[in-house]
Amino acid sequence: MERFNRRAFLGQSARFASAASVGTLAFSTVPPSVLGANERVNLALIGCGGRGRIVARGLIECGARFTYACDLHEERRESVGKELADAQKAEVKRVADMRDVFDAAEIDAVVVATPDHWHAGITVQACQAGKDVYVEKPHAHSLWESRQMARAVRKYRRVVQVGTQNRSGPYNHKALDYIKTGKLGDIHLVKVYNLKSGGPFHLGDAGTPPQGFDWDAWLGPAPHRPYHQRVFHGGWHHFWDFSNGDMADDGIHQMDLALMLMGDPGFPQAVSCMGGRLAHQGDDSETPDVQLASFDFGTFVMTFELTQYPRYMQKTTGTIRRNDEFPYWTQNATRIELYGADLMMTVGRHGGGWIVQTSGGRVVEKCYGRPADQPHEANFLECIRTRKQPNADAETLHRSAALIYLGCIAHRVGNQTLRFDSQAERFVDNRRANELIKPAYRRQYSIPDQV
Repeated sequence: MERFNRRAFLGQSARFASAASVGTLAFSTVPPSVLGANERVNLALIGCGGRGRIVARGLIECGARFTYACDLHEERRESVGKELADAQKAEVKRVADMRDVFDAAEIDAVVVATPDHWHAGITVQACQAGKDVYVEKPHAHSLWESRQMARAVRKYRRVVQVGTQNRSGPYNHKALDYIKTGKLGDIHLVKVYNLKSGGPFHLGDAGTPPQGFDWDAWLGPAPHRPYHQRVFHGGWHHFWDFSNGDMADDGIHQMDLALMLMGDPGFPQAVSCMGGRLAHQGDDSETPDVQLASFDFGTFVMTFELTQYPRYMQKTTGTIRRNDEFPYWTQNATRIELYGADLMMTVGRHGGGWIVQTSGGRVVEKCYGRPADQPHEANFLECIRTRKQPNADAETLHRSAALIYLGCIAHRVGNQTLRFDSQAERFVDNRRANELIKPAYRRQYSIPDQV
C-alpha cells in the first residue's frame, strides 16, 4: 500500500466518530517540543460521551487544560465543552472536524474516547501529527490494529497511555510485590471473572439522525449500515463491527491486571472458547452473554468467564471502593483468583483490594484498595513531560488486549481451540481465524500497512 498521507486520510474522515455514550523504558529521543516540569499540558478531547467527560475532568483535576472538544454530535460537544470550560475556568473550542485538533500547534496530546472501532485510527493519526494520546480501553478493535498502533507509537516516539488504570493502582503493585516474594508458591491457574447481570438487547425504532450529524463518518472504518439511534446510543457494544462485546468493554480490565500480576508473560500459545447468546436468545445482539475462554501460556492457564444475566452478581460498589472494606468475593462480578501451590490470592479491580487465603478460608494477608483513575491520569501527564513510557503503554497492552481478540475469534469461528504463533502473530493452520485478525475496513477510513 502507498505511504499514508495523513491529510488525504483526514479529508475522507474529517468528521470522524463521536463517542457513543462514547514503564520503565524511556524513549530514545526527546522531541523538541518536550514540556518543562511545571508547564501546563494542553489537551483535546475527541469523543464527548460519558467516559470522555469523566477522563477529561480527572485530567483537569491533575492540572491539565483542555483547549478543544471534538465530536460529531453538536449537542454533546457544546455541552461537554461548556462543562470543561467551567471546570478549568478557561474557554474550550468546540469542533466537529478532528483535523482542527491535529493541526492545532498548541495541543500537546489528545484524549480518545470514541466507540472502540475508531480508537486505533485516531491514535495513529495523532501520533503522526506529533500528539501524545490517552486512549480509552480497549485501545484497538483487532489484533492487527493494535500492532499498527504500537508501531506508530515507536516510530513517532509518542507517549500513549491506555485507559486500563489498574496498572497505576498502588494496591495492585503491592499485590505484585507480594507475589514476587514467592509466598503463594508456583501459580499454574489464574481465573478471571466478568460475571455480570444484564438483559436482552432490542434495537427498536431506527429513528432519525440529529440535524447535521454525519452518520457515515461515525461508522468510519466499519461496514456501512443505515442509521439507528439505538446503535449510536451505546448499542454498538452488541455488534462485531464496532466492539468485541463485554470481554472488551469490561473484561479487559481484569485480564490486563491478571497479566500484570503474572509478570506480563506475553502471548498465549493456544486459546479455546465456548458460549454464545444463551441467556437472551433471539434478541438483536451478536456478542455472547455467556463466554468461557481458556488461554494456555505454557506454565500456567488463564481462564476467563463472562455472563450477562445473573442478577445477584455485582461489581465492587462505590462505597467499598472509597473505604477500607472488601466485597463479598463469592458474588463479586469482576474479581481475579490466583491459585498458588501454597496460598490463594483474590484481587478486585478498580478498588476492592486483595486478600490471601490458606486452608479453611483463613486470611493470612490483606490490602485495601482504591480506584486508580487519578494516579493513572497523573502518570500520563508526567510521561508527557519526561518522555518515559507510561504505565499502560501500547506495546504492553498489545499483548493484554490480544486475549480479547483471540478469545472472540475462537468463539466466532465456532468455539474452537486454536494454536497461536506468537512470533508471526497468526493462528496455526486456521484460515478463517486468520482472516479475523485484520477485519475488512472501508478503504477511505482504513489504517495503512505502513504507518
